[in-house]
Amino acid sequence: MDRKSFLAAGHTPTLIASFLYFDLAFMVWVLLGPLAVGIADDLGLTHAQKGLMVATPVLAGALLRVLMGVLVDRLSPKRAAIIGQIVVIGALAWAWLAGIHSYQQTLVLGIFLGMAGAAFAAALPLASRWYPPEHQGTAMGIAGAGNSGTAFAALFAPGLAIAYGWENVFGLALIPLVAVFVMFIFVARDAPDAPPPKTLAEYLKVLKDRDAWWFMFFYSVTFGGFVGLASSLVIYFNTQYGLDAKTAGYFTAACVFAGSLVRPIGGNVADRIGGVRSLSMMYLVAAFFIVIASFGLSSVWAGAAAFVCAMLALGMGNGAVFQLVPQRFRREIGVMTGLVGMAGGVGGFWLASSLGFSQELTGSYQPGLLAFAFLAVLALVGLTGVKRRWRTTWGAPHLTGAKI
Repeated sequence: MDRKSFLAAGHTPTLIASFLYFDLAFMVWVLLGPLAVGIADDLGLTHAQKGLMVATPVLAGALLRVLMGVLVDRLSPKRAAIIGQIVVIGALAWAWLAGIHSYQQTLVLGIFLGMAGAAFAAALPLASRWYPPEHQGTAMGIAGAGNSGTAFAALFAPGLAIAYGWENVFGLALIPLVAVFVMFIFVARDAPDAPPPKTLAEYLKVLKDRDAWWFMFFYSVTFGGFVGLASSLVIYFNTQYGLDAKTAGYFTAACVFAGSLVRPIGGNVADRIGGVRSLSMMYLVAAFFIVIASFGLSSVWAGAAAFVCAMLALGMGNGAVFQLVPQRFRREIGVMTGLVGMAGGVGGFWLASSLGFSQELTGSYQPGLLAFAFLAVLALVGLTGVKRRWRTTWGAPHLTGAKI
């Protein structure tokens, strides 16, 4: 990458602000996952209820990304991001001050935390609109690395819950969240060449394009796998290997860090060799290691290693998908980020909830993991089927400076 060219092409303060905003939003989005062991003990939840509890914010975030995408195009990415974060801060303050006393209340909180997951649909267009096509993969990868916030939740939340009680973790999470929110308000700037707002018909028109559905499917596997595992692995390590919540959080954090920190690398690799080639390799690697992990390896270290490898592939796959999306839908990037992000969240909800039901119905996580590995293989087959058309139409060398 030409660093001077990259720095000169965009707006670095906005890129950093987007990353931090995204990072803290994702930290609280999956907060119920690392706290699930303590919450489940106090509220007497079953395996299926635990799975649905951690999956609810993921599904809510998926659906709210569409709303956030509309707000981005109607108001601007920065204004949409501010609205979303005010909702999240209010929900956490309620959970902290009023307390969570039932399974139903965890689901209500999960719905509001979904707005934090929708931050994706504001942070990425905010950064993306500043950068030309040849730097999209790197810029989106850096902004998208904010999904490392899921690792911070796994790393710190279980220990804080043991020290101060899991309900007080909601209050403690407000400290960095509010600090970054204030910085974001003063530092982030909307790009000057934002496309004009679109009508509802124009939004629906995007869905008539088959490539929109392909991107939604591809991201439901890469990001769905990432966030689904990020939400579920504390429960998995606790149930499968008998680790206490704090230790399970450390193992989960290692897996999630691996997947989140390589997202910029995935974007950069896609810039260099093409998003299709990069994404194809990532699906193959992810499917292989999820199948390995599904056998419930006897050593927790071996199990964690398999998940780390799978998360590395999924994280790089996230970067590769968003090297391609802005090339294909540059003028519809706001709504497409929302739609593709929604699909990613749906994939995460499906994985997290299916693991809970798999454990409750069969006594094993293997069926849920194998089903997700099969989806990764299907995505590889689909990508192989469209790559020739993509490279000879919108991705042809005479139409874009980016490698497809």
